[in-house]
Amino acid sequence: MGAVRPVAVVADRIAWEERRLIEAAPAFGLRLDWVNDESLSLGHPDAPSVKGYDTLLVRSRSYTRGGLIATLAEAAGVPTLNTARAIHACENKAALRALLQAAGIPVPDHRLVLSRKDFDKALAELPLPLVLKPVFGGMGKRVTLIRDSDTAHSVYDYIEDLAHAFEQASVVEPYLGGSSVRCLVVGRELIGAAEFEAGGSDWRNNAALGNRTRAVAHDPDVLKTVDGVVDVLGPGIYGIDLFATPDGFVVNEVNHAPGFRAVASATGADVPSAIGRYVQELLS
Repeated sequence: MGAVRPVAVVADRIAWEERRLIEAAPAFGLRLDWVNDESLSLGHPDAPSVKGYDTLLVRSRSYTRGGLIATLAEAAGVPTLNTARAIHACENKAALRALLQAAGIPVPDHRLVLSRKDFDKALAELPLPLVLKPVFGGMGKRVTLIRDSDTAHSVYDYIEDLAHAFEQASVVEPYLGGSSVRCLVVGRELIGAAEFEAGGSDWRNNAALGNRTRAVAHDPDVLKTVDGVVDVLGPGIYGIDLFATPDGFVVNEVNHAPGFRAVASATGADVPSAIGRYVQELLS
């Protein structure tokens, strides 16, 4: 058996997913070490915090750290998974949608909102109900459903008055229903797909919020859309969220460090082994 290859799992904490990845690693000749994404001190080409690893598995849950860490690690000669380019694209919902649209991949109708004037125009151009979400963010946090034009500006007051300039960048889009399809991709392969359905009093269909999940078939439309996203971002590890519309699937967002517990539970897919095998192949 060859030498064990050291891989850093760069994250702010070890959650269920990271524990499963660490446990699965030895079967693929890997040793996964947790490296706190707040303690890297990158910048110098010989940064000791990353130089001892063959690759970095970037699973930072911050919506800014992942891309920055990957960029500086790659500059120091240490490859990252996903690539810095892919992570930066996924961290910015507006930039990601522009990339996908340019490649002919359908995304929801949306408006970038940077000011009250932008918000007024979005309300005039898009039908209610609308979803207001941050450009930088995830896990369903700070996503708001606007059902009534009378309350829309009261909602925007919180963004205008309480958010810092970076957090004021928002996207407004039509509400596309209470369910979405999460596609877990490793390399170029769709490992598992599950429908997330909003439950109880929370309208958001996000696995982090404990919504209902069920496995869905890998139908041709899903596979075509997933392939298109990977063509744009490059092979990697992604959680691709789709909405079904009368005209087919649209890509809502792509998570570069996806939680996969819900998809694994719903589908029975062995996601940690798929990731371990993929990392092994990349390092061989």
